[in-house]
Amino acid sequence: MKYMLMFWDDDSAEAGAEVDAATLTAIRSWVDEMTSRGIRLHGSALSYASEAAIVRVRNGEMLISDGPYAETKEQVGGYDVIECADLDAAIKVAAAHPLASMATVEVRPMSDFPG
Repeated sequence: MKYMLMFWDDDSAEAGAEVDAATLTAIRSWVDEMTSRGIRLHGSALSYASEAAIVRVRNGEMLISDGPYAETKEQVGGYDVIECADLDAAIKVAAAHPLASMATVEVRPMSDFPG
């Protein structure tokens, strides 16, 4: 089953903007290991939520506003899509990610919704 790991961090004043060299090396090692094991399918860091746009269409009218929509300091800063046997295995993979010690990692099963 596929799972999305979403890395939530404090985006106020770009608090998590700079990742130190040791953490960056640890993240690259995690990515390399999980990719070589066939667990990590893809992923990416995201730009700041302040650079986002929110798009809605209501009654045929397109409404665009600056992001983030959520009134919260925590924003998704990146994601990985992994494939594991079950949620317990996915949680173990998420807990092994270096960012788990400094950010919140949400582990969410992906739907088989056609698309």
